[in-house]
Amino acid sequence: MNELQHAIKSATAAKRLQNFPPIDQENRSHVETACAAFHLMRQAQTLRAWACHENGPLRPVRINGRLAWKVDDIKRLVAEGSAA
Repeated sequence: MNELQHAIKSATAAKRLQNFPPIDQENRSHVETACAAFHLMRQAQTLRAWACHENGPLRPVRINGRLAWKVDDIKRLVAEGSAA
């Protein structure tokens, strides 16, 4: 594996291992896509597709072109165990 491939793989792994507080201790009303995806055990791109197609189990708020996901909705889905 060359150095570039190794750097990309390391960066991807580091991104996956981001530390987010447990969802029940989250004190923000909305979180970014990476945090929401972490708690829902989905890829961030899946949540972006839900937003784009408006067909997912939750809808984001759009703030200046960015997606913000309601913590209450994430808590509900996690409690239901149905983050489809």
